[in-house]
Amino acid sequence: MFPPSVEQLITELAKLPGIGRRSAQHIAFFVLGQSSEEARSLSQAIIDVKEKIRFCRQCFNFSEDELCVYCRDARRDTSFICVVEEPSDIIPIEKGGDYRGLYHVLGGALSPLDGIDPDHLRIRELVTRVETGDVAEVILATNPNTSGESTAMFIAEELRGKAKVTRLASGLPVGADLEYADEATVSQAMLGRREM
Repeated sequence: MFPPSVEQLITELAKLPGIGRRSAQHIAFFVLGQSSEEARSLSQAIIDVKEKIRFCRQCFNFSEDELCVYCRDARRDTSFICVVEEPSDIIPIEKGGDYRGLYHVLGGALSPLDGIDPDHLRIRELVTRVETGDVAEVILATNPNTSGESTAMFIAEELRGKAKVTRLASGLPVGADLEYADEATVSQAMLGRREM
């Protein structure tokens, strides 16, 4: 139906999460309407992000440097670690404005049916950070769904006696992803966290 190069672009765009074939076609037609300079800028941004971004050596957030912006910030309270599933989960917590500690990105949640067990996540690294650092509280901010809850319970058990472990409280709807929560909801959940 389309020239091969356009069909290839649509196929690649349709691989993106939340983008179906129809949306991929709209994006492809948008790109076709842009100047060559704008298209090169878009493709260079994709290449740059793949070449420059790595995981922070301490918290496993995305970073262009050895440490991410939060781990480098001397104003952050290092006695608090907020545990999230993915780097994108940090954004709504930061927008809430009530949290000034550090983060730890697990890289997912426990899901035995999908073959994701504790060895596939960065739980061991979290335990090491707590044992070797001066951590007073670990805040579990995994998503409020079955996988997130089981991950939080597993981590709470691993950290028992090593630090105070709390869980985000009311405000986050069950079954939702933290990434899509608004700032006020995340802020309320952070303030009302509970010990596990």
